[in-house]
Amino acid sequence: MNQNPFIVDLNEVDLSMLDTVGGKNASLGEMIQNLSNRGISVPGGFVITVHAFNSYIEHNDLRGRIDKVLDNLDHSDIVSLRRAGSNIRRMVADGVFSPELQQEIREKYIALSEKYGNEGTDVAVRSSATAEDLPDASFAGQQETFLNVRGTQSLLVSVKSCFASLYNDRAISYRQERGFDHSAVRLSVGVQKMVRSDLGASGVAFSIDTESGFRDAVIINGAYGLGELIVQGEISPDEFIVYKPKLKDKNLNPIIEKKMGQKHHKMVYGTTLTELVKRVPVDKKLSESFCITEDQILQLARWVVEIEDYYTQKRGVWTPMDVEWALDGLNHQLYIVQARPETIHSQIETGRVLEYQLDETPGDDKLLMEGIAVGDRIGAGKVHKLFTLDGRDGSEDEESFKEGEVLVTEMTDPDWEPIMKKASAIITDKGGRTCHAAIVAREMGIPAIVGTGNASKKFENGQELTVSCAEGEVGKVYKGKISFSKTETMLDDLPVTKTPIMMNVASPDLAFKFSRIPSAGVGLAREEFIINNYIKAHPLALLNHKTLGDEKLSKKIATLAHGFEDERDFFIKKLSYGIGRIAAAFYPKDVIVRFSDFKSNEYMNLLGGSYFEPNEENPMIGWRGASRYYSKEYKEAFGMECAAIKKVRQEMGLENVIVMIPFCRTPEEMQRVLATMAEFGLTRGENGLKVFLMAELPSNILLADEFADHIDGFSIGSNDLTQLTLGLDRDSSLVAHLYDERNRAVKTMISMLIKTAKAKGVKVGICGQGPSDFPDFAEFLVNEGIDTISVTPDSILKTLKAIHKLENGLQ
Repeated sequence: MNQNPFIVDLNEVDLSMLDTVGGKNASLGEMIQNLSNRGISVPGGFVITVHAFNSYIEHNDLRGRIDKVLDNLDHSDIVSLRRAGSNIRRMVADGVFSPELQQEIREKYIALSEKYGNEGTDVAVRSSATAEDLPDASFAGQQETFLNVRGTQSLLVSVKSCFASLYNDRAISYRQERGFDHSAVRLSVGVQKMVRSDLGASGVAFSIDTESGFRDAVIINGAYGLGELIVQGEISPDEFIVYKPKLKDKNLNPIIEKKMGQKHHKMVYGTTLTELVKRVPVDKKLSESFCITEDQILQLARWVVEIEDYYTQKRGVWTPMDVEWALDGLNHQLYIVQARPETIHSQIETGRVLEYQLDETPGDDKLLMEGIAVGDRIGAGKVHKLFTLDGRDGSEDEESFKEGEVLVTEMTDPDWEPIMKKASAIITDKGGRTCHAAIVAREMGIPAIVGTGNASKKFENGQELTVSCAEGEVGKVYKGKISFSKTETMLDDLPVTKTPIMMNVASPDLAFKFSRIPSAGVGLAREEFIINNYIKAHPLALLNHKTLGDEKLSKKIATLAHGFEDERDFFIKKLSYGIGRIAAAFYPKDVIVRFSDFKSNEYMNLLGGSYFEPNEENPMIGWRGASRYYSKEYKEAFGMECAAIKKVRQEMGLENVIVMIPFCRTPEEMQRVLATMAEFGLTRGENGLKVFLMAELPSNILLADEFADHIDGFSIGSNDLTQLTLGLDRDSSLVAHLYDERNRAVKTMISMLIKTAKAKGVKVGICGQGPSDFPDFAEFLVNEGIDTISVTPDSILKTLKAIHKLENGLQ
């Protein structure tokens, strides 16, 4: 082979040729050579090498001219940067190919077209820089890509444009900031057969959770058509999460999340010579369906894991991957069209936890807007709205943007990166987790909220805002500047306690993040949070709304259940995804999931709840918990809860889930609940299923020896136990001064339960704030020999330290 070839077939390329073909092309060739035999499909093509790029630069005598412009560039001046980039790109685009290079490109393209059976086959023309897709630098989206390029003349124009894009403003700025020598970075161009995803779907996938750095999840985003609209943030894609460790078992379905996006448009092939691609609306029925099937989700996830495993072995260090995929609408086959090392969380030191937290809880009057949170930080500053970088629409231009302001815009693209790095936070109208604004903000460590819908219309320049991404997947914009703090904890410095400390986890969205904090598992995961926030409708309303004659209700429920077989399927799967995500985050540690414990007034607030709930004078001690599960009025809904647990344990393979029964008044009622569970396929002891009882009623304590015969453990609910032992309403300010879980009567109850449980060989734990808020209460529990203590995530670090001191007499 020629030592300096102008063109190389993709199937002859590998990672050793990075300096010749660039990161993107090297990775494609590596996969074709080494992963095709594992069933991973990568479209073929050819590479116009760095030698061809150098030849083009020399043929047009451009090197000295380019260096001169860059030498005179003031990198801190955005106008200077734009002028220099524009001058260089014009010089490159105005050049001509040498006859030799032009002929080689023509011949290779004709041969590729003949291979696919037509004269001018459709190809993707992608830039691939030599410093691109490195494990510690992404250069994401800095050079150009052209889709549906047909014919040799169109191909030559696209190649020129790719060459010129090495000098895009954002590329020049990025290289300068990262310390890359401009003259040392070269460009190659990949010419790859198009996958007809314009008739199918496409998207991106990560072998790591991009927000938390959780290693055991594959995150897949997808939408109909070509993938450009996802990156541009024009649409919100569907999102799927798969639990990696269970993928090898083909009998399991470890999909732990499916979220419907807003896929109202797609990008397809253009219909004229000058229009390579165009946007078209998506049929409403199609937009309300997931863009790929569950089988395709699992196939993609397995491919992503295969790719990660291969690159990890190749490099000798864990290498999470960022992958682009496409589904061909003609042959219905999946393809991988790009793969690169993930460059953010793979570089983060895993031995520490950095937590951002608001110093006060803002009232509802301060919450101005919500959107998709990117990262987990908080930022604050004055609003600065920008719609174009040059002010051509009559608005301010990029020069006016000051360090520390909050950038508010419709959507960013790679040209905005020099502005973005100056912002304290970013808010956009459009976009999803994998749009440009999200990718860059994540890399820069800037809190961003994308997909708000109308932030650019709602907020005014100079308005003070606080942007919080520290409260889960939903980012929140608050009025004014709210003080916040950040805490750094070195995990190696945390003590090990004899008493296992567990965590109460309400939100599935935060589970991956919390899993990094050392704990013995989850002592309480409440179904109510999942039902309230992800399902939103009363379970009986889901099942029976069509019989009510309420068209508005039926319309709202139909919207909620888009993409699922029916309303029952919607409830079971959404509940199972919420539970499954928490269970996966902490696997194989125990995760105790409490069946629903809404009170009737709380159920009434769910969509359609007023049709199915009684008006109770005192719902706190009324129809709640266990008494609902076997009742003819609610039993069908409880069956769906059981089906969700069964799906998590048996289909997802997350057998670490333990179920807990709340507010169970008598041992006889306990047996009725267990019998009802068995009717719905959940039998204690089968497939290792454990059942716990929430010990929150005096009867649970007094008859603990009888309850213990039917369960595997107790978990003390100290809030309800305190109010029912002392006979007071914890929500009443008139008697609030009497509420104290350290009261002797309450402690006597707890002491009795621990003694009985130990005598019966049954575990007993506590899930409440008392142990973290009151050191003397924690000391009491430890001295009594409690088996586990479960606290909220924000209390676990101080609880670990406090319990360690108690156990070692260091007070």
